[in-house]
Amino acid sequence: MEMLQRLHVLAVMGFFLVGLSLPAATGQPSAAPAPSPSSDGTSIDQGIAYVLMIVALVLTYLIHPLDASSFYSNFFS
Repeated sequence: MEMLQRLHVLAVMGFFLVGLSLPAATGQPSAAPAPSPSSDGTSIDQGIAYVLMIVALVLTYLIHPLDASSFYSNFFS
């Protein structure tokens, strides 16, 4: 039984080594280079900055009339 297990391990290792050596023997490249990224980090950062600026602008226009009315009521009283 032990001899059969050793033979099995030897056969598996042999198939593994043959499988590794076949692409090198045929002259095929191992892998194609990865494609370049479609968007870099700067465009994502710029998009986030635009969204934050729009949020700040909307908040400014919403808060400013409330602040201005209290200023004028205190100034002209």
